[in-house]
This record gives sequence, structure tokens and C-alpha cells, in this order.
Amino acid sequence: MTKNNRTGQSPEDARKFVEALARGLEVLSCFHPSDRYLGNQEISKRTRLPKSTVSRLTYTLAELGYLGYSKTNNKYCLGNAVIGFVYAKLAQMDIRRVSRPLMQALAEHTQASVNLGIRDQLNMIYIDTYRNTSTFTVQLDVGSQISIATTSMGRAYLCALPEDKRAELLDQIRASDEQNWPFIKEGVDKAIIDFQNFGYCTSLGNWRTEVHAVAVPLVLDDGTIMVFSCSGASFQLTKDLIENDIGPRLINLVGNVRTALSFARV
Repeated sequence: MTKNNRTGQSPEDARKFVEALARGLEVLSCFHPSDRYLGNQEISKRTRLPKSTVSRLTYTLAELGYLGYSKTNNKYCLGNAVIGFVYAKLAQMDIRRVSRPLMQALAEHTQASVNLGIRDQLNMIYIDTYRNTSTFTVQLDVGSQISIATTSMGRAYLCALPEDKRAELLDQIRASDEQNWPFIKEGVDKAIIDFQNFGYCTSLGNWRTEVHAVAVPLVLDDGTIMVFSCSGASFQLTKDLIENDIGPRLINLVGNVRTALSFARV
């Protein structure tokens, strides 16, 4: 079952959708930064595709260079062809070049991790991150994925969405985790109020009990939503520090990035 949400599509648009391509891309997307190798059985479990289908897909992807195959482990890893796509996409993002010195400066000031992320299905994925050598707890790298549902970055993304798109995404989140939905909904509702009042969203132990984080979204001219966050140990990023220092600094960082991007396009 593919992750693509086609609810509400017209019959004409539905006919344009290539199921085999979607399944192949789903196989590639099920690899996480911590996964060196995955076998067909593990991929089948993550994608909820039949193992016979997965076997054909992994063989094809390996033949094209998008997966590598280890005979020793009888498992697959991401292939070099994937790197080419990722590098090309990241290289096209002016926002990374513009924001780097600002992110680094905030990381040095806060002694925490400063991150830039975009949405990937029901997760946010880091496309850039800076942290000081003394940063505690949060040690995520580029490519790491975190949940939209309980993180400050995910909540900031939700707050930046138009109401109809937000409701649609929340329906998907609810369907994926009915058991924890009341807790998730409570956090999202509070995040919306906080964003309206303060311009940022927080996650104070909601994603991981030992982690506090604050995030601010940036909507680009083409409608793409990027999110900047600052995260660290709960004893390091206290609620008072976030409210009185880090939150306002992060808002300022996003404002400076927005201004710099407008000049970069001139």
C-alpha cells in the first residue's frame, strides 16, 4: 500500500498515477539514516507490500544503481545513483547557502543544535543542521527524520499550512496513530495558539522527554514550507530561555533569511 494520498483525485488524475513507480520510490524512502542494510522482508514490513513485489522492485532498483546489494548479508543499501539526486536538489536550495552563517551563529550562542527541515510524508527531514561541540542530547544529522506529530518542527509546519491542508494532514496523522491522537491533538492545538501569540512553536519533552525544542516556519514564494528549529537537552533549553531568548532569536533568524532570499533572487 503506497503512502501517496490520492483522496479526492479526479478519475482522470488517478489514471495518470503510476503505481509501480510509486512503489519503487516507497522502497527507497523506507531506508532511514540508521539503516546500513535492509533485507526484502524488512522492506516488505515497512512498505506493507508483498515480499514477491518487493523482490522484483529491489532487483530492478539495484540493476539501475539506486540500490546496492551485499551478497554477504543478502541485503540492500542505498546506491550511488540516489546521491546524485539528493546532491542536485540540495545544491539548488539557495536557502541553505543563505542560512548557514545565521544557523551557525545561533548554534554557538545557544550551545544547542540549529536545524533546517522540510516535510517528508508524516515526518520532517533535516536538510541542514549545525551544532556546537558541547551540544547535549540531540545529535541528528542531515537526512534524519523526526515525527511531524510531536516535534516543534512538525508543529511549526502544521501552523504554516492553509487550514484545509492542515486538516487533511492531521487526518493522516490521526489514522496512523489513533491510540496517541488525543495527546497529539492537544499538542497541535496549543502550538497553533502559541504560534499566533508568539510566532514560534515548542515541544517541551513531547517528542523525547529529555529534549526541548522551538521552531519557526518560513513559507517560500512557491509555497514550499521550510522550518528552522533549535533543539537541545531540557536542562539546557529551559522554557524561560526559549521564551525570553531563543524563540525571539529564531524568529529574527527566519526574518533575516527571508530578506536575504529576496535579494538573492534579484
